[in-house]
Amino acid sequence: MDELIGQLAVKAGIDSVVAEKTIGIVLGFLRNEGPSDKVQALIDQIPGAEAAIAASNSNSGLSRLMGGGLMALGTKLMALGLGMNEIQNVARELFRFGRDKIGADKMGEIISGTPGLSQFA
Repeated sequence: MDELIGQLAVKAGIDSVVAEKTIGIVLGFLRNEGPSDKVQALIDQIPGAEAAIAASNSNSGLSRLMGGGLMALGTKLMALGLGMNEIQNVARELFRFGRDKIGADKMGEIISGTPGLSQFA
């Protein structure tokens, strides 16, 4: 996880604390919205991913009001202070990292199997 946090912070130009929260939020989104078996294979390749997902889950009223899907993901990331350009950079870096961990084909299946995600690939 530290490797991913460091890469994301540098390449997306964000703070490492924000990078860790972002990873948890995005992986949680993929788990809820994407092809579960393929997403779990990715999560299993990232030590500390489960803890990051758990830490990013919030049962606050705002979180419940946002619902799910890509719009909720964007709202959560913007709440961390990320702008659209940074969110796109984060997505590209996470996808690259995922391709390195589970292969381009499997990562492509996650991207194509998650509604709305292909626009960030």
